[in-house]
Amino acid sequence: MGLLKKIVGGTIGFVIAGPLGAIAGAAIGHALDMDSQHLQTAQRARLSSNEEAQFTFFVATFSMLAKLAKVDGRVTREEIDTVEKFMIYDLSLDPISRRVATNIFHAAVESPDNFRDFASQFYIQFQAQPQMLDLMIDILLRVSIADGTLSPSEEELIHVAVRLFNFSDEKYMTLKSRYVKDVQKYYAILGCDINDSNEQIKKQYRKLVSDYHPDKIASKGLPDEFTKFANDKFREIQEAYEVIKKERGIR
Repeated sequence: MGLLKKIVGGTIGFVIAGPLGAIAGAAIGHALDMDSQHLQTAQRARLSSNEEAQFTFFVATFSMLAKLAKVDGRVTREEIDTVEKFMIYDLSLDPISRRVATNIFHAAVESPDNFRDFASQFYIQFQAQPQMLDLMIDILLRVSIADGTLSPSEEELIHVAVRLFNFSDEKYMTLKSRYVKDVQKYYAILGCDINDSNEQIKKQYRKLVSDYHPDKIASKGLPDEFTKFANDKFREIQEAYEVIKKERGIR
């Protein structure tokens, strides 16, 4: 049974503080038709530290996406459709998980807390795990660019997270260029430069394969519901290396 199913099924309770805790209480409470205070105090069994990390990642993702969608003042039907497609096609969420994600999204849209509040709490949880910070920026960019454009207001908000996560401008541009459709994209996926030597590229590829191996990253607190996304990213790293190998004739 997945973590969200256990929470929604009432077999496990949760305690997450801060803005994300308020969103989680509202979203899960709505799913159970319970008020959030009763939900967080009614259960004896609590989340383990790893389960708390997984749940925080899940809540933060859809809370930050909600504020990103609302950056222009209102959430359009097209933006909701984009997030729903991300749930279905990128994450392969089951119906229960989609319901929870949708509740989180709508609760965050109406929340008085802002994008920075959510991003700050996420950073506190995952500051020692750079892969998780990378994944969050990747998700924000992927969903924002899904309609073919990244608006200035969307990018400005993503920059809030970039600065909170202590990413350099160069690192951000590397992440962003993953969505540019040319050979530079594949170097960006590996975090390499087109002028790097073959040995440098091999070394970086081996590091990424180790850092983003699905089993390893799952142990860092990635929710089960994001496993497909992480697996796709792992395959993306492998495919990028194969393209560069072929282009350079690396053996």
